[in-house]
Amino acid sequence: MPALAFPHRDAPAPGTVRELAPGVLWLRMALPFALDHINLWLLEDGDGWTLVDTGLGDEPTRALWTGIFADVMGTKPVRRVLVTHYHPDHAGNAGWLCARFAAPLWMTQAEYLTAHAVREGVAGYVPGAMLALFRANGLDDARHAQMAARGNLYRRQVPEFPGAYRRIMDGERIAIGGRDWRVIAGYGHAPEHAALYCEALGLVISGDMLLPSISTNVSVWAVDPEGDPLGQFLGSIRRFREMPADTLVLPSHGLPFRGAAERVRQLEAHHEARLAELMEACAEAPRSAAEVLELLFRRKLDTHQMFFAMGEAIAHLHFLERAGSLRRAVGADGVTRFSPATEKAWTSALTA
Repeated sequence: MPALAFPHRDAPAPGTVRELAPGVLWLRMALPFALDHINLWLLEDGDGWTLVDTGLGDEPTRALWTGIFADVMGTKPVRRVLVTHYHPDHAGNAGWLCARFAAPLWMTQAEYLTAHAVREGVAGYVPGAMLALFRANGLDDARHAQMAARGNLYRRQVPEFPGAYRRIMDGERIAIGGRDWRVIAGYGHAPEHAALYCEALGLVISGDMLLPSISTNVSVWAVDPEGDPLGQFLGSIRRFREMPADTLVLPSHGLPFRGAAERVRQLEAHHEARLAELMEACAEAPRSAAEVLELLFRRKLDTHQMFFAMGEAIAHLHFLERAGSLRRAVGADGVTRFSPATEKAWTSALTA
């Protein structure tokens, strides 16, 4: 099987850029998590710039941006701030950058509205809604208390957010620097993630939809408690197979790479293996999401990671339920557990 190709073996140092193609500059900013960085993109746009993603809204990231303004961008204006999705490492400085440059925010509608909903804690994003979902899926008291102490982390990492935006949509072609960039919407990781494909340059800014070495988080959220984000994600990434084999993929985390179709195959195989293991575990005894965490995540998880791990465990169980392989039941303790739907031997839920 073909391996992924990594033409750039190291990342630009903080506060610097590297040109990957004419007018396409790569920046990297630090993150205070186990996933310790995010890649951002600066696109020459005629006599101005388009910024793609923004980093966390904290002082260290803004200090790095200030150096980029002086050393790289100069006096050329920012024409737009384009955010692939609402997560704080991507959207955290959107309000600050848009205000500083009097530039519009470009974003898909679902991502824009979700950012505001999460910041304000409304609808299914009300504080405690996710914890209630996790408790119903087996989260224990100790882990519940640790997560509850976090408060509204999103609002701290996205301290301000624009009150208006320019909507972008799947299939739309955005002219940047005299070239077309086609919006490719993706689902499962976020409500309406926007990747950007430039056929003329032979590259795609994949955001979090296609990463070279880790599997993107796909979680069930309290706002959509019966959702199937894993099914949505796996359906979405198949679109990257349509691109030429030499397309350079610019991910939000990790190094740029070639081999999009192979990476899709790897991700499918990864999730297929986890699903098979879940089926075996649920055949032994009914399992809740909390009871399969150690099976899906074979490492010690901190509180931040546990939050996403619970959402992802629920997503995998929901996928198997949608495929007709598992069924759920709520026990006397109020916890939802899953067991095989039939006595029939399980076959691939990805191809069934």
